[in-house]
This record gives sequence, C-alpha cells and structure tokens, in this order.
Amino acid sequence: MAEAYSEYEFKVNPVNPGAEILIAELSELDFESFDETEDGVKAYILSALDKTDLLKDIYLLQNPEFEISYSVNLIEPVNWNEEWEKNFEPIEVDGICSVRAPFHPKPDTEFDIVIEPKMSFGTGHHETTHLMIKHLLKLDVEGLKTLDMGCGTGILAILAALKGARPVEAIDIDPWCYENTMENVARNGVEFIEAFEGDVKLIDGKQYDLLIANINRNILLADIPTYASCLTESGTLLLSGFYTQDIPAITEVCNQHGLNFIMNFEKNNWVACKFVKN
Repeated sequence: MAEAYSEYEFKVNPVNPGAEILIAELSELDFESFDETEDGVKAYILSALDKTDLLKDIYLLQNPEFEISYSVNLIEPVNWNEEWEKNFEPIEVDGICSVRAPFHPKPDTEFDIVIEPKMSFGTGHHETTHLMIKHLLKLDVEGLKTLDMGCGTGILAILAALKGARPVEAIDIDPWCYENTMENVARNGVEFIEAFEGDVKLIDGKQYDLLIANINRNILLADIPTYASCLTESGTLLLSGFYTQDIPAITEVCNQHGLNFIMNFEKNNWVACKFVKN
C-alpha cells in the first residue's frame, strides 16, 4: 500500500550554495529525495516520520547569511510505479543504445538498457544523461576501471559495463538511488558492478581510468580536485549537470588539476564535457 509523504518546499536566498548545503543537512534526517528548483529545493519525507521539531537542528536555518522560508504540503499516497509507467517512453541514442522500461518491447539496438527508475534520476530523458550516453558510446571503455559518481538509476555504469568496462563502481549519496542502482544492475545482468552509498570521500586513495560524474555545477567544482587525484595518467573524466555558460568555470578548475578539455556535446543549453588527464 502506498504511503503519504510530506513535501517541504524551501525558498533559499542566495540559492547557491544554500540549496546544496541544505540538501546535505536534510540528508542527515529521514528525507528520501530532493528536487532542486530555481529558488530553492523541495524535500520529501514519509509523513509518518514528519514531526514538529524535525528541522530544529538544521544549522542553515539559523545562519544569518541566508534567507530561508518554507512550506509543508501533504502528498497523498501515490503508486509511483504506476505513475512513471504511464509517462515513461523508451528512447534511443544515436540508433545504438536504447533505454526502456521492463514492460517495453525489446528494440533492435546494440545496447539495450532496461531501467525501472522509481524515484531516482537517470532514464536518459534528461539532456545531461542523454549527452553522457553519447560520450560513452564514442569511447572505447574495454577493460577500463570505471566509476559512475552520483549514479542515480545506475544507467551510465550499466552502459559502461555493457561496453566492456571492468571493474565498474557506482556511488550515490541517496539511499533510494543506491537501492535502485542495485535493482537495475541485476535487471541488466551486470551484477559485477559494485554500488556504494556515500559521497566523494569514498573514492579517496582509489584510482580509475574513467570517471563519470553527472551531478551539478557546484558539487562538481568542489569535487574535481578529488576526481583528478583519482584518475590514472591519460584517464578520462566525463562531466555533466551544468549549462553551456558554466564550461569556462568547470574548465578552469580542471586545468588547475591537470585535466585538459577535449570536447563537449550540447543539448538545450545543457552540456557534457570530456577531459583527459595530462
């Protein structure tokens, strides 16, 4: 039986970096998912876990450098699987890779990815996921140790694995995404992918030949130094989750850490960039 959720809608000023800080703090509570908006963030928690003093320890709400207001709405029980089944259409990228739900017929493409997204990000419909798929389709990933950072549904890790990347890891800070990735990994027969719940601290000291991060501009800017330190010589970094106008800022930080801009794909002002170490 579906359960009711409380939707907290926060207005944050300044929204950057306020929204990301707020998400990080709310993640320590029982909030299950977040949706960044133009002026803040929406956060969702089971109504059964919602209580009057839920936000009493959120430091950002007491910080005079930010103006934050919020409202709470009750979201009536919804069968999420039923909802996305009604709206989820299969896609194809470059006629080579298809992304579909389990109930769609199998297409005649080289790579066929079956995704049941539930509440996780990453079905290929958003421009950033679509563009990252384009990058992966053009790369020879055979035998490359690969990380999908901020994996969502696990779609990019799954594609890399289907193309021969080994070993493959996937990380997401959201427990829902971690669980959904594990489900989709099994669904696509690539159970050797290792998934972890956490953030960039999990990769400290590790080495990868290919690192994929489809997150957002501010998190990428903060984490690029770690990505660079974890890449092998001539390793490839694929970044998305930002706009065309953000390329100079992203490239500047990458260059500072020995990562050279190679190319980017663009769609509706969203971009996905390819960098190579030294």
